[in-house]
Amino acid sequence: MSLLQKKIYKLTGKVQHYAWGGDRFIPELLHIENTENKPCAEYWLGAHPSAPSTLHIEGESKNLHELIQQYSSLILSKSIQNKFGELPYLYKVLDVKDMLSIQVHPSKEEAIKGFEREEAADIPLNAANRNYKDKNHKPEVMIALGEFWLLHGFLSLEEIERRLTEIKEFNVLLHIYKREGLKSLYQFLMEMTQEEVDSILVSLVKREMRKKQNGDTDKSQPGWWVSKLYKEGDEIKNVDKGVFSIYLFNIVCLQKGEGIFQSAGIPHAYLEGQNIELMANSDNVLRGGLTPKHIDVTELLKHTIFEPVVPKILKGSVRAGVERLYDCPVDDFDIAKINLNVNNSYTALSASPEIFIVMDGGAVVNGNGVNFSVKRGDSFIVFPNENYSISSSGNCELYKAFVS
Repeated sequence: MSLLQKKIYKLTGKVQHYAWGGDRFIPELLHIENTENKPCAEYWLGAHPSAPSTLHIEGESKNLHELIQQYSSLILSKSIQNKFGELPYLYKVLDVKDMLSIQVHPSKEEAIKGFEREEAADIPLNAANRNYKDKNHKPEVMIALGEFWLLHGFLSLEEIERRLTEIKEFNVLLHIYKREGLKSLYQFLMEMTQEEVDSILVSLVKREMRKKQNGDTDKSQPGWWVSKLYKEGDEIKNVDKGVFSIYLFNIVCLQKGEGIFQSAGIPHAYLEGQNIELMANSDNVLRGGLTPKHIDVTELLKHTIFEPVVPKILKGSVRAGVERLYDCPVDDFDIAKINLNVNNSYTALSASPEIFIVMDGGAVVNGNGVNFSVKRGDSFIVFPNENYSISSSGNCELYKAFVS
């Protein structure tokens, strides 16, 4: 007899304690103690082998990654198993207190090449200098849970030229940009020695810090984020070359419920706030600064799209009355927000494995032989081909991840 007699189960994810995370939002969301004030950066929901979620089955906790190996047709469906061979998405809640690294993600084709190249070179998967942890691409979408700030793609060519002209420390870079273009300029910046970086950036960082202390800048300006990197009284030296990117990228502010999609090759970095993030099931990140982790400038430049980007803010489209869909241009995943109140409910037939997380309020989940309540911070999974409903006696907000 199969261990999985039902198609809906409560789910518990894994908290990731990366240094850039806050110490309150995720513990409060999950109703857990954090007496040591550890940074709680991400809460993972999914079947990534490095941090799989657990299903709660008749009082026992079972590893979702291992269950999929045993019951792939039931949990994934035959079509998803044939197409992806795994749960194709990884679902997260993020609390960004400090800036994340400047990064790009490779395409699927390039991820396969990079993975096989590093395997042939016998670089261990957990090695600090490993770029490719798997053969998958890593497109991602995020939905803001409040005001959220990020860097996303290059500014217009005109705005970059204006900044190189108006910021005196950057004047020496203007001739490179005019003569050779954006890619050559960025490559020149990323390949600078530390001495050269400091010769340009130390005076700029000091000036931006004074402006922030005097209240002469705000979060819409690159200098605000540059000055956040340093505390008053710090000796300004060995400036991270990722600072250049803050002046060359779009600074985007999303409000609650707004989203943005980031495809392969788009340089980006999260700056501050909390969000829901959904991505292909991959851990391939090519970094270019603002991080103590491995930076591979050659690999970063090879995969970066050196074209201006006009950020496309996702508002979502309402369907079925209570559901707002943030349609994503990939096959691996889609995401929807569901808002319930006493006067409505959500009823659906699952076409793929669906993972829900409750971000506000509480609800009751009903399915074939299933009836349980969920509250803020709770998660559950619905296997394919299940009729189910979610109802609430008050206001409830849930996010649903599923396969497109």
